[in-house]
Amino acid sequence: MGAPPALPPAASPATARPAAAPAPPPARAGDPAATAEAPTAPAPIQPVRPAKAVAPRPVVRPVEAPDEVVGAPCPSCGTPNPPGRRFCRRCATPLNPAAKPEALPWWRTVWPFRRRVRASSGGAVRLLVILAVVVALCAGAFLLLPAGRALFEDTRDKLGKAKPITPVSVEASAASPRHPAKNATDGLSNTYWGAPTEGASVTYTFRQPFRLVDLIITNGPSRNPEVYTSEARALRIDLEVTTADGERQHKELDLSDKPGPQTIHTALSDVKTVRLVLREPVDLSSGRRLALAELEFFQRG
Repeated sequence: MGAPPALPPAASPATARPAAAPAPPPARAGDPAATAEAPTAPAPIQPVRPAKAVAPRPVVRPVEAPDEVVGAPCPSCGTPNPPGRRFCRRCATPLNPAAKPEALPWWRTVWPFRRRVRASSGGAVRLLVILAVVVALCAGAFLLLPAGRALFEDTRDKLGKAKPITPVSVEASAASPRHPAKNATDGLSNTYWGAPTEGASVTYTFRQPFRLVDLIITNGPSRNPEVYTSEARALRIDLEVTTADGERQHKELDLSDKPGPQTIHTALSDVKTVRLVLREPVDLSSGRRLALAELEFFQRG
């Protein structure tokens, strides 16, 4: 007899592997069990809607018990503050404000007025001083009003341009037959008004009141130096102006004993009539007359 076949060596327990499960037999077509055990296909992936935001739930914190502080209360809010604090721990109000300074004497609060006045330090005296100053200023303005108005009008005269004005009527107290008073305003320098005596006057009336700025006087019978001394001349003329409201103003005009025009600044307002009186004659003798060649009136333009 032949020898028995050799057996494979036995596997050790550590290296032993489980035997593979036998493969299932192939399913037959139409077998219901095979159909039921067949795995299903996975479902298609669908879009996912975003989740709604959920507000966090409030966290309940425990209420702290009020601390018991012993100290002086705040003068503003009444909160007690521990000793040693300079400001209130709640509203920051100074707890120990500086002491108020003493009131100043009244004489230190009178001037200057911009000085900061402390309470109850001469307030009544200060008010009286202010009232006295205001009354003094008002009185000064009232007393200086005419001078201020005159200065204002004089400034307007200098800024404006003067223009001539002609009177509508001329009346003389006395005149030579061939030398009437109207010759003094005819615009000619070789004719003149001849007055027989000292004190003769001539009055000029204007159509409406005006501001008499300047008055130009040509003394003697003519501007010609050779003819100038042929008649007597007046070295002073009294000017009397009547305004529209009937007020009269007087001025003395001193003239030079020389031929040619002489300009005199009058600066009179609301002039309605002008009266001239001849004074202080020179070379007035028998057969001579006081001659006044030309008078020109100028108003503010």
